[in-house]
Amino acid sequence: MLSNSEDEIELKENTSTVRAFWLPYFSNVSQSIRILEGVPKKSVMDMMKIIWDQVGTPQNPLDWSAPDKWIPERLKGKDEELAFRIWNESNRKINPRYFGDIYRFINSYELLALDSTDTYRLLDKGKSFLNDDIHLIREIDHREGLTKVLSVLAAKDQAKLSDLLPEWEEFLLEHSKITTETNFRDTLRTRLYNLVDRGLVKRDGQVFSITPLGADYASGLDKDPKHNVLRTITSHNEKQKKILRERIEQMNPYLFEHLIGDLLDAMGYSDVRVTKPSGDKGVDVVATVEFGITTITEVVQVKRHKSSIGREVLDQLRGVLPLHGALRGSLISIGNFSKGCKEVAIYPGAAPISLIDGDKLIDLLFLYEIGVKKSEITFVDINEDYFTGSQESEQAVDEGINV
Repeated sequence: MLSNSEDEIELKENTSTVRAFWLPYFSNVSQSIRILEGVPKKSVMDMMKIIWDQVGTPQNPLDWSAPDKWIPERLKGKDEELAFRIWNESNRKINPRYFGDIYRFINSYELLALDSTDTYRLLDKGKSFLNDDIHLIREIDHREGLTKVLSVLAAKDQAKLSDLLPEWEEFLLEHSKITTETNFRDTLRTRLYNLVDRGLVKRDGQVFSITPLGADYASGLDKDPKHNVLRTITSHNEKQKKILRERIEQMNPYLFEHLIGDLLDAMGYSDVRVTKPSGDKGVDVVATVEFGITTITEVVQVKRHKSSIGREVLDQLRGVLPLHGALRGSLISIGNFSKGCKEVAIYPGAAPISLIDGDKLIDLLFLYEIGVKKSEITFVDINEDYFTGSQESEQAVDEGINV
């Protein structure tokens, strides 16, 4: 009998038991639900089995990176047809080789149901997921620890995965059977990527920060007044970023170069030198940076322009690298970069040029506290473990046991 009543969609506060190890993007789950509706369960299982039964060797590994190539080579008939459906109808985002995590997620949360012929059908719960029903999404987020990740990240403003790991480990030890360091990191990583895909978290390289949309969502998860404070902090910081950008746009160009020098120094560069306004051989800042056991020279050109920077500027910088004995360079701009500039920044056989646009520059200044200062806000919570221990001691005394 088919089921999926509305009662099953309500948020259950005591069900935060992590189910999914590799948490898929919800956008990929939605696409998969539409693809699998009307497909027999046997067809899905057969396709997945024949894919997973194919293994390579260390000497001759199988390449699964190009579905257009491997699907017709390794699958036939209905297996090939279903694999191509998954690949093409997901706009080439879901590689059938890695469909298992999505399939397990759909079954775990009963987003599709089987009819009397063992064919997948879309009922209330699946429809609610496709319609972004807030009650169902929050239930899943709660179960999978996504609400925990948002809460921890909101309190830190900006953080690397390693900064979030201690509280995440503590959460998993209480709400899952996961106990190893590698698995702690992997489960946290997939949840952060899920939140990035949904626009609730922003990622800049290895640094994550909660977005205004994420702060607003976190504030509605429960009645904890701390979430309102965190949302206010996020809103305040976003306003400060706009003010910082305005200040930089009004800075004396030479002082702006010194600001970039201070940023590089804070980021761990050494021998940072801001060149003179003239005779700088086409660069504004020169510094050295360590890569493993090697120290290399990097040159930076700074453009305090709101407009887009074209490829010709990048080519000029790359051309003067030998004059400074530099192996790489960076272009830093208040504005952004043209498509042509981005395409040749990292080019085979050419010296790499890093591109830092206005948004990334502001984030880096915030992260390394250049031109800004951070104020600490402390939340004080009752240590329930202390009082639990006190109660146990009191009980022991009542029973005449020395403690």
